[in-house]
Amino acid sequence: MKIAIPLSEGRLSPHFGHCETFAIVDVDDENARITHREDLTPPPHEPGVLPSWLGSLGVNVIIAGGMGQRAQQLFAQNHIEVVVGAPVDSPEILVAAYLNKTLPAGENICDH
Repeated sequence: MKIAIPLSEGRLSPHFGHCETFAIVDVDDENARITHREDLTPPPHEPGVLPSWLGSLGVNVIIAGGMGQRAQQLFAQNHIEVVVGAPVDSPEILVAAYLNKTLPAGENICDH
């Protein structure tokens, strides 16, 4: 499994489309542990670009603070699960919480 997390200053970026980098985290499903992390600079933000780009990287899940409804639909079309309302924290803490089913998914802070 691959999980993508939008980052600003090394922590979850509250606004998905305006992040500096994405942490792409490889996870061993059987043992629920992180096996690799790579931080990548995304292509310029345009509608539909990020779902395609992350899909091409093999991402299965996105953990985000906020994301617009259209972006969520595009990710669903690319068979990528979206978790919104996650707290601002490090990728490792967020992924561990997701794997342990303790990730607090709050309100989607994006209103578009």
